[in-house]
Amino acid sequence: MATLRLFAQAREAAGTRAADFDATSVGEVLTMARAEFGTAFGAVLDGSKVWLNGAPTELTDVVGPNDEVAVLPPVSGG
Repeated sequence: MATLRLFAQAREAAGTRAADFDATSVGEVLTMARAEFGTAFGAVLDGSKVWLNGAPTELTDVVGPNDEVAVLPPVSGG
């Protein structure tokens, strides 16, 4: 299972810091997360960067049992 790590607003919208998903791609992880965490999470996800194992990723990238998908919402403030 791939681990989804959530930060800032994504963590708040989902109500958790992390979740495991039995998925084969980054896109599948995110689709499953949208279904589990709802529309507020989906809205945050739409404006977020997504990384796989510490690097920018594409939705088609393959994930395995030791991979981490991170959702990084935009940073505000100044």
